[in-house]
Amino acid sequence: MAFQQVGEQFVQHYYQTFDSNRAGLASLYSEASMLTFEGEQFQGAQNITQKLVSLPFQKVRHQVVKCDCHPNPSENGVIIFVTGNLLVDDNQNPLKFAQVFYLKSTPAGGYFCQNDLFRLNIG
Repeated sequence: MAFQQVGEQFVQHYYQTFDSNRAGLASLYSEASMLTFEGEQFQGAQNITQKLVSLPFQKVRHQVVKCDCHPNPSENGVIIFVTGNLLVDDNQNPLKFAQVFYLKSTPAGGYFCQNDLFRLNIG
């Protein structure tokens, strides 16, 4: 599968899961994974999932505006840069966000999220 397809499919799955069942994101990370969320770092699938589940909102919906993907030939990985809108609870004013993922290939031919960096774009 081409790197662009891998990246786009991951992004679609990630945000659908995030918006409906944040605890379900755990399987996308490993113990070596790292999340930087608004400058705060979390290591390992359990710590990352705990952070995402604890975010202080009931409903969330991501709208992807742009999704750019690059291959990393040295590790057969995929670098993904996403920009979009975040609709939280019943707030009608979307928050702008940017997120970067690095997907690392597994020996079985799949991928997991090695690195995840998230920032709100607030004036």
